Amino acid sequence: MASLPLLVCFILCTYNSLAHGGNEEEHVLVAVPTSRYSEPAATCSTSRVRWLDEGSNTVSVPLVHRHGPCAPSTRSSDEPSLSERLRRSRARSKYIMSRASKSNVSIPTHLGGSVDSLEYVVTVGLGTPAVSQVLLIDTGSDLSWVQCAPCNSTTCYPQKDPLFDPSRSSTYAPIPCNTDACRDLTRDGYGSDCTSGSGGGAQCGYAITYGDGSQTTGVYSNETLTMAPGVTVKDFHFGCGHDQDGPNDKYDGLLGLGGAPESLVVQTSSVYGGAFSYCLPAANDQAGFLALGAPVNDASGFVFTPMVREQQTFYVVNMTGITVGGEPIDVPPSAFSGGMIIDSGTVVTELQHTAYAALQAAFRKAMAAYPLLPNGELDTCYNFTGHSNVTVPRVALTFSGGATVDLDVPDGILLDNCLAFQEAGPDNQPGILGNVNQRTLEVLYDVGHGRVGFGADAC
Repeated sequence: MASLPLLVCFILCTYNSLAHGGNEEEHVLVAVPTSRYSEPAATCSTSRVRWLDEGSNTVSVPLVHRHGPCAPSTRSSDEPSLSERLRRSRARSKYIMSRASKSNVSIPTHLGGSVDSLEYVVTVGLGTPAVSQVLLIDTGSDLSWVQCAPCNSTTCYPQKDPLFDPSRSSTYAPIPCNTDACRDLTRDGYGSDCTSGSGGGAQCGYAITYGDGSQTTGVYSNETLTMAPGVTVKDFHFGCGHDQDGPNDKYDGLLGLGGAPESLVVQTSSVYGGAFSYCLPAANDQAGFLALGAPVNDASGFVFTPMVREQQTFYVVNMTGITVGGEPIDVPPSAFSGGMIIDSGTVVTELQHTAYAALQAAFRKAMAAYPLLPNGELDTCYNFTGHSNVTVPRVALTFSGGATVDLDVPDGILLDNCLAFQEAGPDNQPGILGNVNQRTLEVLYDVGHGRVGFGADAC
């Protein structure tokens, strides 16, 4: 019953606003059934997937969550806990911050429930004939890779799909050691020792260690990547992994979307102009998309903020303010001086100290009708037991240039009944815009024009 006054106020105020032709209260509080985000979905819905017009110079693949029914394989019974997922996300964010301080194709994207993660996956084809591969999308790294046969349980983690077998592909070729591509790989920090191939000659080695402790090594290789029926990327450079370690889940590999030359985005820039976008679905039973190239309708429906390129892998923007329930939090501009890295692989948004403290205080005040959980994995978690509806304040982020983005309610604000933000550190270090806050938005990385766009309600 503690939520009744807020809920009644919301309903009456909204009615009064509508009766007088206004809609201000709609932008302050939203009453949400607790079942909206507390009950797992059992079936997949693709009703809001963006499909492109025939003949457009774009290609799209579905994008889904790794743990949901839209994922391409069945849900795991031993998926990691929220605590473990957030531990990995925090480790990843520390790694990103350590580095940061120094025509169109569209495919469905899914929340990766079936491969035990809060990250997002796409399904593409690799090789000739094409073999389906379920890959994480990652804007915070560049080199794509898959686990390759031969590989046993001591050198590769268990994945749900068969390993990619390069010997069965007519278009696979290892990249020789003494080549520009191999030298560039070493220059960009992904190179490793050369290895002797089965057919003779030195093959280019790659090695990557991620912030969560996982790592992959193998042979830098050349192959055909199929993004959609009839849409292929010839001579795609990727890592054929023969030795993986760490807390990997059951995906087949990773699709790198960063800004360095090894990424899919840069490798296809001559065709798609170096632009890409995605929409991360809010729920396990929904699909979004990953699109290479600028949207067909160009800037329509987007708000834009300048992109700050301080490090070639990461996409950085400047945040200028946050509102909670329609009221701006009281923080000086210097609170955001470190910038914000937009990252599809970090789960929870990390704000600088001053900004986070102000956001936390404002959000807790707005949610005072609900008891705080003292020992949540995040520090602002709530007990909604006994409430069929919960009144959640709207949260909006403002970026340089005046771009204001309303976060989806509740899925872009709450994660397992917790505020999906945490403190990153001092005000002068970078923050990270995590994937929860990005849900349902089309996030457009328009590198050629030096800007990032946000389009509302895209999936």
